[in-house]
Amino acid sequence: MTLQILAVDDSRTMRKMIQMTLENAGIETHLADDGVNGLTALEGLEPDAIITDINMPNLDGFGFIDAVRAQDKHRKTPILVLTTESAPELKAKARQAGATGWVVKPFDPDKLVRALNMIAG
Repeated sequence: MTLQILAVDDSRTMRKMIQMTLENAGIETHLADDGVNGLTALEGLEPDAIITDINMPNLDGFGFIDAVRAQDKHRKTPILVLTTESAPELKAKARQAGATGWVVKPFDPDKLVRALNMIAG
């Protein structure tokens, strides 16, 4: 079974790195450039997991996680935060919003794939 992931990040470079990493691991990847577009992309998707950045324009990662968790069909979808932030209070805030895990950028491709397989498998 192929995993299907939605990755939301405002950095085009980061989206490309995530896409290359995941597709090289045989994971189907859908991309969005901010939380608003992430919510739009989710309308037609049932991803096995979601990756989101925190610092984004229009709708940040916390708002995006809140909005995803407010939808019945995505209430239990694993959400992995991928960000440059590492402050414990931000991790706690993400957990309270409903994030499943936290990976700090720059990410190790193998660790990211392993984390996704653990939470989405």
